[in-house]
Amino acid sequence: MLQGHNSVLQALLGTFFTWGLTAAGAALVFIFSSGQRRILDGSLGFAAGVMLAASYWSLLAPAVEMATSSGGFGAFAFFPVAIGFTLGAAFVYLADLLMPHLGAAEDPPTALALNFAPALMKKSDAEGPRLLFPESELSIRIGRAGLLSEGLAVGVGFGAVEKTASATFESARNLAIGIGIQNFPEGLAVSLPLRGAGFSPWRAFWYGQLSGMVEPLAGVFGAFAVVLAEPLLPYALAFAAGAMVYVVMDDIIPEAQISGNGKLASWTSILGFVVMMSLDVGLG
Repeated sequence: MLQGHNSVLQALLGTFFTWGLTAAGAALVFIFSSGQRRILDGSLGFAAGVMLAASYWSLLAPAVEMATSSGGFGAFAFFPVAIGFTLGAAFVYLADLLMPHLGAAEDPPTALALNFAPALMKKSDAEGPRLLFPESELSIRIGRAGLLSEGLAVGVGFGAVEKTASATFESARNLAIGIGIQNFPEGLAVSLPLRGAGFSPWRAFWYGQLSGMVEPLAGVFGAFAVVLAEPLLPYALAFAAGAMVYVVMDDIIPEAQISGNGKLASWTSILGFVVMMSLDVGLG
């Protein structure tokens, strides 16, 4: 991320950075065994805190400021932010509902892995094919729409630079850093279940890092969109925030709580929130 370059290039560099940290998280499969669930739950809690803080300081706050400074909404400056936020959450919700019907029931790395290892599937008359390793359900749901929304958030963040006082290069950079930090456990959430299902560490790592490859595409699209349609910026920033918050509430926090490590996940969420808040306020 190099200050002074155009927003599309910045978005591409920022999302390559987040993809890299996804790969770094997936690489932990060489160190940890599939039975170390506490590590995964604590990491997911930390990721949830980072995403919640980033959603406000890097996305919602600039969106509110833009809507207020435009002067077109008056006392209803909250309106475009509320609309965008709701649409972002609805986008992820509808993606979860529709993608299985469109033949995309698994995220790309998991689907690709299953093509090479069909023994990991088993038949159930009542429910149809199911994965032998249930932990991968989280990676399926995050990889499907969550990483897309995170890449979009980075792109929109860089596209909004210098549009208001709070939409700075530093805030966009901090957003990319924060999303990269929380991508770290998401890479592990893909690779660790695959390792537990019998994949070699290298194959599990390969499929884990693939889960982040959609982010550069989404980031470039987000930056292009806000550059070409600047009046939509408050909606776009709030849309990205809504998508991220929905993923946290619907996927990451529930998953981190179901294995008996709820207190650990809660405290790591607080830690993640404080770390991201410090990045945004202290370095932004």
